[in-house]
Amino acid sequence: MNRSEPIVRRKLSDEVFLRLKRLITSGELQPGDDMPSERELMERFEVGRPAIREAMQALSNMGLVAISHGERAKVLQLTAKSIIKQVDGAAKIILSSSKDTLEHLKNARIFFERGMVREAAEKATAEDVQRLRATVAEQRSFRGDSEAFISADMKFHTQIAAISGNPIYVAVSEAMLGWLKEYHTEMLIWTGKEKFTLTEHEEIIGRIELKDADGAEKAMIKHLERSRALYVMNSGN
Repeated sequence: MNRSEPIVRRKLSDEVFLRLKRLITSGELQPGDDMPSERELMERFEVGRPAIREAMQALSNMGLVAISHGERAKVLQLTAKSIIKQVDGAAKIILSSSKDTLEHLKNARIFFERGMVREAAEKATAEDVQRLRATVAEQRSFRGDSEAFISADMKFHTQIAAISGNPIYVAVSEAMLGWLKEYHTEMLIWTGKEKFTLTEHEEIIGRIELKDADGAEKAMIKHLERSRALYVMNSGN
């Protein structure tokens, strides 16, 4: 037994973080509750302000608390959306560093949306279909306004995911669309491709309304394969 196995002393802020996290995960602190003040925590754990602030920032990075200047931090309700949002910054860095990664994301989106639109065709109510049509009408009114048109496009695809009733699908949809938006080019507007997007969206809705899962999937694949060229790496990314 000559192998060295030193015990590494944990940083004070790490220990504070673990104790605060335990207060939240145990239910002692509930979503919406104020966290104790910095002074209260300093006295409770007998540590300095830097350790408390580092621990609170770590909790914020995990989506467990919201920190507002001049107010006490609040405990947040963990959701699929807040969990996925934690990897947002890292995902954008990875995407910006590799064209291959962007292509992988495009492929993953097509795979994901094929399943989502099939689910929508099987589960959509008349109200769901009406909401999709309203979004396309809204999108049509935004022709010529790149930012608003793309936002309405993202809303359309997220609404399809929401028909599943599964919040994880919605969170994944929003995340992928948000990451792709970083690479959306102005081609959508200045080559007049808006009309193709609107026509394809109408076709997808029609298939969903008919409960035609196969037709909806084919319409979605056609739409995404055409539009994938609109997402490209450029020198600004």
